[in-house]
Amino acid sequence: MTHLTMSPLLRRALQADALASGTMGLLLALAAGPLEELLGLPRALLVGAGIGLLPFALALGWLANRESVRRGWIWGVLAINAVWVIDSLSLLVSGWVEPTLLGKVFVIGQAVAVALLAELEFFGLRRSQVEAA
Repeated sequence: MTHLTMSPLLRRALQADALASGTMGLLLALAAGPLEELLGLPRALLVGAGIGLLPFALALGWLANRESVRRGWIWGVLAINAVWVIDSLSLLVSGWVEPTLLGKVFVIGQAVAVALLAELEFFGLRRSQVEAA
């Protein structure tokens, strides 16, 4: 297993991702009713996504505070973020939901934000130092 000493960019990107994921998770889980009407997205989808984000946010926070991490863990974070972006955009073209215009903007906006965080994490990963075995 390859361990890394995290670059400052990777640490900050993970912290930002943890904060954004936790905030979004709480918002979606706690305000699903009003958001359902405003965004045109099903309450169950909003609550499920929100609850799913909370352990992810905790894991990101834990990773961000480690001195050393396994490279595979960071690739896992990148993969999860990529799946989130793909699923978010697929939701809009699948016909499964009929979001309002604000709902479409919301889904696209959060997908772009996740993609940007993943990009920062990727570049932070590239700047991180491999530890000697």
